[in-house]
Amino acid sequence: MSFQPHNWFITGAARGIGAHTVQAALAAGHNVVATARKRDSITLADDRLLALDLDVTDAAQAQAAVQAAVARFGRIDVLVNNAGYGQLGLFEESTAADAEQQFATNVFGLFHVTRAVLPVMRQQRAGRVFNLSSIAGMRGIPGGSLYCASKFAVEGFSEGLAQELAPFGIRVTIVEPGAFRTDFLDGQSMRFGSQAIADYAAQSAQISAGFGARNHLQPGDPARLAAVLLQLAAHPAPPLRFAAGSDAVGIVGAKIEALRGELEAWQALSVTTDGAF
Repeated sequence: MSFQPHNWFITGAARGIGAHTVQAALAAGHNVVATARKRDSITLADDRLLALDLDVTDAAQAQAAVQAAVARFGRIDVLVNNAGYGQLGLFEESTAADAEQQFATNVFGLFHVTRAVLPVMRQQRAGRVFNLSSIAGMRGIPGGSLYCASKFAVEGFSEGLAQELAPFGIRVTIVEPGAFRTDFLDGQSMRFGSQAIADYAAQSAQISAGFGARNHLQPGDPARLAAVLLQLAAHPAPPLRFAAGSDAVGIVGAKIEALRGELEAWQALSVTTDGAF
């Protein structure tokens, strides 16, 4: 069977995992629509690459980008919802605007792009959707309450969406990266709350120092993750969830065991809430 290139649509394609996925898909012979807030930040040049401006918080711009993608390549086979950032810091030291902006990008932005792409995939009766969550979508951490909340939302959305789309031949995979050596902990991808509270001073300083100490020392290789995404896209039965990295595997395993232990410990009391109807 001859090679059939697929058409990839990737958000947050200027840096990190998104940029590596663009490179991997092009190297494998696929066509790629690479989007970023400013398409000029996508520096690759290839006849099979279409770079587009896309602020995922703008629903109309998402629709326009998808229309441009279809006009150029005819269809969209793989959607990679990668755009996002980390609102880090303690909850009380973050503003309501911080929370709204975090969800506007990480959750509602993902919704906008997915809503724009799905009619194309439904018409095709085929497609793959990769929603980039995080290990923070599986386990909450201090200093990550807002970011974790946004990724937990992506997880729940994706789990329900996967069941809605299965009859149309569209498969959804939640990708849960651990710590990857990208610029995620740099200022352009990470934001801290601006409402300093004295009671939290020591804890906040410790959390900030911890993030800084790990920056650019993370164990995950984004180029290898990009290669894995290509493997998952080609797999006939991709998983609903994919833990990316040995640290992610360990964290997910520990979460499963913690949930099992707590459920069993409280099961006798839990079932007493059933009514005697």
